[in-house]
Amino acid sequence: MSEHDSDTQTQIADEESVDTTTEQAAEETGGRPAGETARLEALETEGEIAADYLEELLDIADLDGDLDMDVEGDRASVSIVGADLSQLVGRDGEVLDALQELTRLAVYRETGERSRLMLDVSGFRARKREELVTLAAKAIGEVRESGERRSLDPMSPFERKVVHDAVAAAGLTSESEGAEPRRHVVILPS
Repeated sequence: MSEHDSDTQTQIADEESVDTTTEQAAEETGGRPAGETARLEALETEGEIAADYLEELLDIADLDGDLDMDVEGDRASVSIVGADLSQLVGRDGEVLDALQELTRLAVYRETGERSRLMLDVSGFRARKREELVTLAAKAIGEVRESGERRSLDPMSPFERKVVHDAVAAAGLTSESEGAEPRRHVVILPS
């Protein structure tokens, strides 16, 4: 065997080794690129830290609740479900918003990274999202029919985000105007 043939065989073996390593990595990450896998793992870690924090809080408050963790899009999501957890929601979700911020701070303390974690208690945010999508659809219809901009009532940042997403999905544009706590969404005609 010549030196050239030996080099060619070594090169082919090296390429097969790279292909095998790439295939193994793809299988281990579910076919996701390494960067996406790392991001997903970071979000799962955020969820675990948040769940640990919330579990301790529930124990201190002597409240029964089960925790569900998930990753929704580009953020970790934790839900507390249980019998009567209305005291963790408060009036118009005010306590829930504060609890979410405290949980984000707990994640920040552990990771050093700002968290966009979403917290829900007893399905409050899920129900609110459905209501807001319905409200946005009605307002979008009014804007399309009249051709005039439409201002909605003041909303929390979570509520405004849901409405902005619904407006964008409908092909229109929207913007937030005003200062907290009077900040509201304005839907613009196309």
